[in-house]
Amino acid sequence: MNSLNAVSPIDGRYRGKCEPLAAYFSEGALIKYRVRVEVEYFIALAAELKGLRPQLAVVAAKAEELRKIYRNFTDADAQAIKDIEKVTNHDVKAVEYFLKGKFDEMGLQELKEFIHFGLTSQDINNTSVPLSMKECHDEVLLPAYKRLLALLDEKAQEWKDIPMLAHTHGQPASPTTLGKEWGVFAYRLRRQIEELEHIPFTAKFGGATGNFNAHLAAFPEVDWRQFGNRFVAESLGLERQQLTTQIENYDMMAAWFDACKRINVILIDLCRDVWTYVSMEYFKQKIKAGEVGSSAMPHKVNPIDFENAEGNLGLANAIFEHLSHKLPVSRMQRDLTDSTVSRNIGVPIAHTMISIASLEKGLGKLLLNEQALYRDLENNWAVVAEAIQTILRSVGYPNPYEALKQLTRTNEKVTAETIESFVETLEVAPEVKERLKKLTPHNYIGYSL
Repeated sequence: MNSLNAVSPIDGRYRGKCEPLAAYFSEGALIKYRVRVEVEYFIALAAELKGLRPQLAVVAAKAEELRKIYRNFTDADAQAIKDIEKVTNHDVKAVEYFLKGKFDEMGLQELKEFIHFGLTSQDINNTSVPLSMKECHDEVLLPAYKRLLALLDEKAQEWKDIPMLAHTHGQPASPTTLGKEWGVFAYRLRRQIEELEHIPFTAKFGGATGNFNAHLAAFPEVDWRQFGNRFVAESLGLERQQLTTQIENYDMMAAWFDACKRINVILIDLCRDVWTYVSMEYFKQKIKAGEVGSSAMPHKVNPIDFENAEGNLGLANAIFEHLSHKLPVSRMQRDLTDSTVSRNIGVPIAHTMISIASLEKGLGKLLLNEQALYRDLENNWAVVAEAIQTILRSVGYPNPYEALKQLTRTNEKVTAETIESFVETLEVAPEVKERLKKLTPHNYIGYSL
């Protein structure tokens, strides 16, 4: 397979933007994570049982050699496990048989039956998948979100003193600053990233129906719940769910999907606003030699990066939505619908990464067009009416709102001269008139950021 015959654009057209995710969500990655969990479980189990089964005492000295099985894991190893699966028709059992072969090579034959001891497949899957998510979160997705946040913060500071006509309901409204409007997105994004960071990555680990039945039957003297808590926390860096069925509850995973979805909704809002500002000529875009904006209209430079980002964010959120609604629902102690669905966790993350890359590219191409911002402010002197009537209220002037309404809701254009003439007619103190005359659409901006 190459990028030209891939069915999904994630592995085709956009492979370059998604390449890092293969280490967490590809089939080979899932197999490697399973091997890692099995090896770490075996090492932890041996340490727990060495007082009861002295032959396990040798494992401590072999621990680093055992870890090399997953640390040096190759595509050939993954293929070997897939070949075993063709016979077993069971992916996790294939991992167990692969490890038993490795134990033969290491002279650990008598310990092979402690591989996957007392476990069901979901003890491996429901630790491997959240572990892959956690490491992708820490190493890829969260840094990408924060990188985008830093870019928005930078733009907010750069443009904090640039006045801009606001538009509420699509109509001219009280002026703001360009930097403050970018600051709104940065503020929203920061808050939701903080929420995302507080969601724990949890795992199911407790045997066939979550009760450690087999473990307790074989070694009743061991506190298996305490062992499970310690293994999941110390060996995998996850938090063990205390009560589960055969599979994990997926509630925290759903919370993570929903948090990503909220972040992406903010980014969709950003895409649409920037797209609109480009259409209003508040921004121009850097032109790259050789690029074509339209196949028919040579003059066009389309805001395609923001359109691409918006489209991919929509796809990401549609899948996040399904994941968060489907995964926490399973018939009684287990059905298999989560298995095929959870294999797609990397897909919305990939679409999100494509979007972030497009946004970064698009933001980097923006050129501020201050003349257009000045033009729209100058053409809309009516927006200072709010300031005038509020000042008049503050000094006890009668019916100021109604007076300004009559002035600004005519069909005649309100200009600087219109406002000045109106102020002259007011029976207020000279210092109040002076304050009113100093108001312009360019300085009536409130706090700049």
